[in-house]
Amino acid sequence: MKTTQPALLTINLSKRFKDFQALYPLDLSIEPGELVVLQGQNGSGKTTLLNCISYLLPPTTGTTKIKGFDILEQEREARKHLVYVPDVPRFYLELTAWEHLRFIAAANNALDDFEQRAEKMLKDFGLWHVREHYPHHFSRGMRLKLGLLLGLIRPSSVLLLDEPTSALDVQGTELLVKELLHRKDQGNSILLSSHSTQLTSQLADRTLEIIEGRITLDTAGISS
Repeated sequence: MKTTQPALLTINLSKRFKDFQALYPLDLSIEPGELVVLQGQNGSGKTTLLNCISYLLPPTTGTTKIKGFDILEQEREARKHLVYVPDVPRFYLELTAWEHLRFIAAANNALDDFEQRAEKMLKDFGLWHVREHYPHHFSRGMRLKLGLLLGLIRPSSVLLLDEPTSALDVQGTELLVKELLHRKDQGNSILLSSHSTQLTSQLADRTLEIIEGRITLDTAGISS
Protein backbone atom coordinates (compact mmCIF):
# COMPACT_ATOMS: atom_id res chain seq x y z
CA MET A 1 0.00 0.00 0.00
CA LYS A 2 1.39 3.41 -1.05
CA THR A 3 2.20 5.63 1.93
CA THR A 4 3.95 8.53 0.23
CA GLN A 5 2.49 11.23 -1.96
CA PRO A 6 3.91 11.80 -5.46
CA ALA A 7 6.83 14.19 -5.62
CA LEU A 8 5.42 15.58 -8.87
CA LEU A 9 1.74 15.52 -9.80
CA THR A 10 0.00 17.17 -12.72
CA ILE A 11 -3.79 17.22 -12.97
CA ASN A 12 -5.60 17.92 -16.26
CA LEU A 13 -2.60 19.89 -17.53
CA SER A 14 -2.99 21.30 -21.06
CA LYS A 15 -1.80 24.13 -23.28
CA ARG A 16 -3.55 25.78 -26.20
CA PHE A 17 -2.21 28.57 -28.42
CA LYS A 18 -5.26 30.13 -30.10
CA ASP A 19 -6.38 27.39 -32.57
CA PHE A 20 -3.45 25.05 -31.85
CA GLN A 21 -3.67 22.45 -29.10
CA ALA A 22 -0.01 22.04 -28.16
CA LEU A 23 -0.65 19.82 -25.13
CA TYR A 24 -3.77 17.79 -24.51
CA PRO A 25 -5.07 17.37 -20.93
CA LEU A 26 -2.95 14.89 -19.02
CA ASP A 27 -2.37 13.57 -15.54
CA LEU A 28 1.17 12.66 -14.58
CA SER A 29 2.56 11.30 -11.33
CA ILE A 30 6.23 10.77 -10.46
CA GLU A 31 7.23 9.16 -7.19
CA PRO A 32 10.14 10.08 -4.91
CA GLY A 33 13.34 8.53 -6.27
CA GLU A 34 11.84 7.86 -9.72
CA LEU A 35 13.58 8.91 -12.93
CA VAL A 36 11.32 9.31 -15.96
CA VAL A 37 12.51 10.00 -19.50
CA LEU A 38 10.22 11.87 -21.88
CA GLN A 39 10.72 10.99 -25.55
CA GLY A 40 9.22 12.31 -28.77
CA GLN A 41 10.06 13.97 -32.06
CA ASN A 42 10.83 17.66 -32.38
CA GLY A 43 7.62 19.60 -31.95
CA SER A 44 5.81 16.77 -30.18
CA GLY A 45 5.24 18.78 -26.99
CA LYS A 46 8.13 17.80 -24.71
CA THR A 47 9.32 21.32 -23.99
CA THR A 48 5.77 22.62 -23.74
CA LEU A 49 5.01 19.99 -21.10
CA LEU A 50 8.10 20.84 -19.04
CA ASN A 51 7.41 24.57 -19.33
CA CYS A 52 3.81 24.08 -18.19
CA ILE A 53 4.78 21.83 -15.30
CA SER A 54 7.14 24.52 -14.02
CA TYR A 55 4.71 27.36 -14.89
CA LEU A 56 7.43 29.00 -16.95
CA LEU A 57 4.60 28.82 -19.48
CA PRO A 58 1.18 29.14 -17.82
CA PRO A 59 -0.99 26.14 -18.80
CA THR A 60 -4.44 26.63 -20.27
CA THR A 61 -5.96 24.15 -17.83
CA GLY A 62 -4.81 22.13 -14.88
CA THR A 63 -2.22 22.45 -12.18
CA THR A 64 1.06 21.08 -10.90
CA LYS A 65 1.82 19.96 -7.36
CA ILE A 66 5.39 19.66 -6.11
CA LYS A 67 5.69 17.68 -2.88
CA GLY A 68 2.00 18.36 -2.36
CA PHE A 69 2.27 22.14 -2.88
CA ASP A 70 0.22 23.71 -5.67
CA ILE A 71 2.72 25.66 -7.76
CA LEU A 72 0.23 28.44 -8.46
CA GLU A 73 -1.44 28.79 -5.06
CA GLN A 74 1.62 27.88 -2.94
CA GLU A 75 4.36 29.02 -5.28
CA ARG A 76 7.02 29.83 -2.68
CA GLU A 77 6.76 26.41 -1.00
CA ALA A 78 6.56 24.52 -4.31
CA ARG A 79 9.57 26.22 -5.85
CA LYS A 80 11.73 25.43 -2.84
CA HIS A 81 11.58 21.83 -4.05
CA LEU A 82 11.70 22.36 -7.82
CA VAL A 83 14.58 22.89 -10.25
CA TYR A 84 14.06 23.33 -13.99
CA VAL A 85 16.97 23.53 -16.44
CA PRO A 86 15.75 24.45 -19.95
CA ASP A 87 17.63 23.40 -23.08
CA VAL A 88 18.76 27.00 -23.57
CA PRO A 89 19.60 28.39 -20.12
CA ARG A 90 19.50 32.15 -19.62
CA PHE A 91 21.97 34.12 -17.55
CA TYR A 92 22.46 37.56 -16.03
CA LEU A 93 24.73 39.66 -18.24
CA GLU A 94 26.51 41.26 -15.27
CA LEU A 95 27.45 38.05 -13.39
CA THR A 96 30.39 35.74 -14.01
CA ALA A 97 30.02 31.95 -13.92
CA TRP A 98 31.25 31.87 -10.31
CA GLU A 99 28.95 34.71 -9.30
CA HIS A 100 25.99 32.91 -10.87
CA LEU A 101 26.68 29.82 -8.78
CA ARG A 102 27.09 31.82 -5.59
CA PHE A 103 23.94 33.85 -6.27
CA ILE A 104 21.81 30.72 -6.79
CA ALA A 105 23.31 29.01 -3.75
CA ALA A 106 22.70 32.08 -1.56
CA ALA A 107 19.13 32.49 -2.81
CA ASN A 108 18.39 28.88 -1.81
CA ASN A 109 20.20 28.82 1.55
CA ALA A 110 22.85 26.49 0.15
CA LEU A 111 26.08 28.31 1.06
CA ASP A 112 27.39 25.58 3.38
CA ASP A 113 30.66 24.32 1.84
CA PHE A 114 29.77 26.34 -1.25
CA GLU A 115 33.32 27.08 -2.38
CA GLN A 116 34.40 23.45 -2.20
CA ARG A 117 31.28 22.20 -3.98
CA ALA A 118 31.39 24.89 -6.66
CA GLU A 119 35.10 24.35 -7.33
CA LYS A 120 34.61 20.60 -7.72
CA MET A 121 31.63 21.03 -10.05
CA LEU A 122 33.40 23.56 -12.24
CA LYS A 123 36.53 21.44 -12.46
CA ASP A 124 34.58 18.24 -13.16
CA PHE A 125 32.64 19.89 -16.00
CA GLY A 126 35.65 21.71 -17.45
CA LEU A 127 34.59 25.25 -16.53
CA TRP A 128 37.05 26.08 -13.78
CA HIS A 129 39.31 28.08 -16.09
CA VAL A 130 36.41 30.32 -17.13
CA ARG A 131 34.86 30.79 -13.68
CA GLU A 132 35.52 34.55 -13.78
CA HIS A 133 34.19 34.93 -17.32
CA TYR A 134 30.71 35.96 -18.41
CA PRO A 135 28.43 33.20 -19.77
CA HIS A 136 27.39 35.19 -22.85
CA HIS A 137 30.95 34.59 -24.12
CA PHE A 138 30.62 30.81 -23.67
CA SER A 139 29.94 28.22 -26.34
CA ARG A 140 26.51 26.55 -26.33
CA GLY A 141 27.93 23.47 -24.63
CA MET A 142 29.58 25.55 -21.93
CA ARG A 143 26.37 27.48 -21.31
CA LEU A 144 24.44 24.23 -20.97
CA LYS A 145 27.00 22.91 -18.49
CA LEU A 146 26.73 26.07 -16.40
CA GLY A 147 22.93 25.89 -16.52
CA LEU A 148 23.07 22.34 -15.22
CA LEU A 149 25.47 23.33 -12.44
CA LEU A 150 23.12 26.13 -11.38
CA GLY A 151 20.42 23.50 -10.99
CA LEU A 152 22.68 21.10 -9.12
CA ILE A 153 24.31 23.61 -6.72
CA ARG A 154 21.06 24.02 -4.78
CA PRO A 155 18.90 21.42 -2.99
CA SER A 156 15.78 20.10 -4.71
CA SER A 157 13.27 17.28 -4.59
CA VAL A 158 12.09 17.45 -8.22
CA LEU A 159 14.44 18.07 -11.14
CA LEU A 160 13.16 18.89 -14.64
CA LEU A 161 15.70 18.80 -17.49
CA ASP A 162 15.02 19.63 -21.13
CA GLU A 163 17.48 17.82 -23.44
CA PRO A 164 20.27 18.04 -20.84
CA THR A 165 22.89 16.27 -23.01
CA SER A 166 22.07 17.97 -26.33
CA ALA A 167 25.28 20.04 -26.34
CA LEU A 168 27.43 18.09 -23.88
CA ASP A 169 30.65 16.31 -24.76
CA VAL A 170 31.17 12.66 -23.83
CA GLN A 171 32.81 13.45 -20.49
CA GLY A 172 30.07 15.91 -19.58
CA THR A 173 27.38 13.36 -20.40
CA GLU A 174 29.07 10.69 -18.28
CA LEU A 175 29.36 13.09 -15.35
CA LEU A 176 25.72 14.10 -15.65
CA VAL A 177 24.54 10.49 -15.77
CA LYS A 178 26.56 9.73 -12.63
CA GLU A 179 25.14 12.76 -10.83
CA LEU A 180 21.53 11.98 -11.80
CA LEU A 181 21.82 8.38 -10.64
CA HIS A 182 23.27 9.61 -7.34
CA ARG A 183 20.41 12.07 -6.88
CA LYS A 184 17.86 9.39 -7.73
CA ASP A 185 19.40 7.17 -5.06
CA GLN A 186 19.04 10.10 -2.63
CA GLY A 187 15.30 10.23 -3.33
CA ASN A 188 15.16 12.99 -5.93
CA SER A 189 12.48 12.70 -8.61
CA ILE A 190 13.70 13.49 -12.12
CA LEU A 191 11.83 14.13 -15.36
CA LEU A 192 14.01 14.73 -18.40
CA SER A 193 13.42 14.90 -22.12
CA SER A 194 15.87 13.24 -24.48
CA HIS A 195 16.25 11.81 -27.98
CA SER A 196 19.05 9.54 -26.77
CA THR A 197 18.14 5.85 -26.49
CA GLN A 198 21.47 5.26 -24.73
CA LEU A 199 20.65 7.83 -22.08
CA THR A 200 17.23 6.26 -21.63
CA SER A 201 18.71 2.80 -21.18
CA GLN A 202 21.16 4.10 -18.57
CA LEU A 203 18.70 6.11 -16.54
CA ALA A 204 15.00 5.44 -17.02
CA ASP A 205 12.76 3.78 -14.47
CA ARG A 206 9.95 4.73 -16.80
CA THR A 207 9.68 6.10 -20.34
CA LEU A 208 6.92 8.36 -21.62
CA GLU A 209 6.38 8.93 -25.33
CA ILE A 210 4.61 12.08 -26.43
CA ILE A 211 3.15 12.48 -29.92
CA GLU A 212 1.39 15.67 -31.03
CA GLY A 213 0.78 16.76 -27.46
CA ARG A 214 -0.47 13.42 -26.14
CA ILE A 215 1.26 10.88 -23.93
CA THR A 216 0.81 7.73 -26.01
CA LEU A 217 3.11 5.28 -24.22
CA ASP A 218 4.14 4.77 -20.60
CA THR A 219 6.56 1.88 -20.12
CA ALA A 220 9.00 0.61 -17.51
CA GLY A 221 12.62 1.36 -18.33
CA ILE A 222 15.59 -0.96 -18.47
CA SER A 223 16.81 0.13 -15.04
CA SER A 224 13.55 -0.88 -13.35
